Amino acid sequence: MIGKALRKSMPARCCLATMLVSLLLAGCIPAETPPPSPKPSPSPGAIATPEPVAGVGFMSSPVLVEDVTFSTYVPVESSLHPSHGGYILPVALDDVSNGELFQFTSDQEHLLTENGFVVMPAEHDEFFTLYQTAHDQQRPLFVTTDSVLHVYHLLFDKVLRTAEEEHFFGDLVALTRGMLWASQSQYEALRGTALEEIARRNVAYFAVALKLLDPETQIPDSVRQEVESELALIEAHEGFAESAIFPGYEEDYSQYVPRGHYTRNETRRRFFKAMMWYGRMNFRLKEPEETRSALLIAQALSRVEIDGEPGSDLWERIYGPTVFFVGATDDLNIYDYQAVMEEVYGSIPEDPAAFLDDDRLEAFIEAARELPPPQINSMWVWVWEDREEATQGFRFMGQRFVIDAYIFQQLIYSNVDGRFLPKGLDVFAAMGSDEAYELLDEMGETQYPGYVEQMDKVREEIAALEMDSWTQNLYWSWLYAFQPVIAPKDEGFPAFMRTEAWSQKDLHTALGSWTELKHDTILYAKQAYAELTAMPPQMALQGYVEPNPEAYARLASLTRMTIDGLGERNLLSADDRDSLEYLEELLLSLKTIAEKELAANTLTESEYDLINSYGDILERLTVAAADKEEEFGGAIEEEAAIVADVATDPNSGTVLEEATGKVFEMYVVVEEDGQLMVTEGGIFSYYEFAWPMGDRLTDESWREMLNSGEAPPRPAWTSSFVSP
Repeated sequence: MIGKALRKSMPARCCLATMLVSLLLAGCIPAETPPPSPKPSPSPGAIATPEPVAGVGFMSSPVLVEDVTFSTYVPVESSLHPSHGGYILPVALDDVSNGELFQFTSDQEHLLTENGFVVMPAEHDEFFTLYQTAHDQQRPLFVTTDSVLHVYHLLFDKVLRTAEEEHFFGDLVALTRGMLWASQSQYEALRGTALEEIARRNVAYFAVALKLLDPETQIPDSVRQEVESELALIEAHEGFAESAIFPGYEEDYSQYVPRGHYTRNETRRRFFKAMMWYGRMNFRLKEPEETRSALLIAQALSRVEIDGEPGSDLWERIYGPTVFFVGATDDLNIYDYQAVMEEVYGSIPEDPAAFLDDDRLEAFIEAARELPPPQINSMWVWVWEDREEATQGFRFMGQRFVIDAYIFQQLIYSNVDGRFLPKGLDVFAAMGSDEAYELLDEMGETQYPGYVEQMDKVREEIAALEMDSWTQNLYWSWLYAFQPVIAPKDEGFPAFMRTEAWSQKDLHTALGSWTELKHDTILYAKQAYAELTAMPPQMALQGYVEPNPEAYARLASLTRMTIDGLGERNLLSADDRDSLEYLEELLLSLKTIAEKELAANTLTESEYDLINSYGDILERLTVAAADKEEEFGGAIEEEAAIVADVATDPNSGTVLEEATGKVFEMYVVVEEDGQLMVTEGGIFSYYEFAWPMGDRLTDESWREMLNSGEAPPRPAWTSSFVSP
């Protein structure tokens, strides 16, 4: 219990760095295994337990105190030449050797001349179609960081949804059935006591989850009315309402609309709703009855066995891998409650009637208050309430702390007066981008009282994070890969990459990939809530790779971490491993090419072949990331256009939607052996807008908006490099 002891010693109000240590330990150090106990009788009945998964027992070894990640992040070294040289800006388009292949308007020519590149709206659904079309038209290709970041998103999303459907769903059904049975047993044992009604609510809590997972579930008669009312609220998903099970608890039911990849089949929709229920419903420490409910749940999990297997093992088989994908919860969880129970009660009580003791309950609440409070508020809180006191509590499978949501929380009300929704640029300004900060200033965001002070605080905290924090899991490592993308480019880079327009293009790239990250992890990552006020013919130049070797290096390390962390636990199919290893090899090749370009070294014939065949390479990886279910007929259903809501303002009833649309075309003037040539590549299109919380967008509804011409305008600042 070293991790728990460390958490126990921390003050209630802790800095980001201290809190991160707590989360690292909380996500990777196991709770002590409760003493073996006889299987309760009667048994939970016939529960379809999934096949055993080899290598999933990683949470049981104390060696993870030293190795806090599932697999080690191994940095790939990259090199930069101190001075690139090359052409200077503005560039004379008359000097470009292949200008006859392109037709530009006067505005597009102006941007291309001044900046060395220009972006034009286009209608490509995927990156590979753009590259294949350009190749067929004998245009030299420009391989972008956007395109490889997008491919990682496709494969990340593929392995996550495969793990959910083939592993987590079955475990969640079995766990929920066992917990429902255990809660019913507690209810029967506590009839006639002051805990009877509390135990009955727990029966309803797990009955809701099981009904969401399996619509054929028979609801126990004792809780039928409350469960049916709660399910009606979930299905209506109209916004904030009082829970039918927990009096006085206001829940945001709009969150239960399946989004991201969870709309694609019924199994995923059911998994989404049940995990959202487990991730959001908070048994608050400030409410003694809710705390007693949580104690009964923690005690039940420590004792229930399902087909001879401890229920806690099923819980860990879901929670542990999702820590690796996204991160640890910053809410109090099973480990915390069982540890404090052992401290206060001497052990985890065998008899649930032990929780009738008011003095021990008070001691438990006092001890649990010493644990770190959540850093991200994801629930209804009035401005006059103490947020930490109001939100600290137990969640059965709490949503996860992610650094970008923490940044948002620090930059909206009540930390920043009058600002109820953040901006995506906040994330990258906090990560050190002066360009993002300047754009926010131009947009008037820095004028909110307290914004500058809060941003300075967050920037200082983020700057202090070491690599072990940035690489603790796949979510954080993906953010870590953005750092070389948004970093200012010096004399070691070509002239077009040293322009202000390119700096904004790089932010645009990072925002597009970050939107994909939020989309893929929408079920697990907490949202911040504002508080309430009430092959062609041979050419002289055969293509070019965006010369950012460190970006490719970090993506290669992230890809290898994904392979090792999931492969060791049998959560990676042979096909998915092959695809990820293929991506890793591609990224390492692109890194080498980028280094050669910056050093003005000649590429090999095989390196040019890779660039020329890039569209086909992207198609192979895109197809590999697609679902192969009958409902899709084996066709590619992936589209680059996706949407994710990332923050909620309950005051106005709106959410912040981040979206990518069609793949846009980018034309870049590059130089090799003294010859200038226009190359063509693909980049994200990016959108950010407020939207009614009662109508949180799905990918399908967003694509319909795009195709019908009803999409909101793109950010105004993108006009520095995007020309119609």
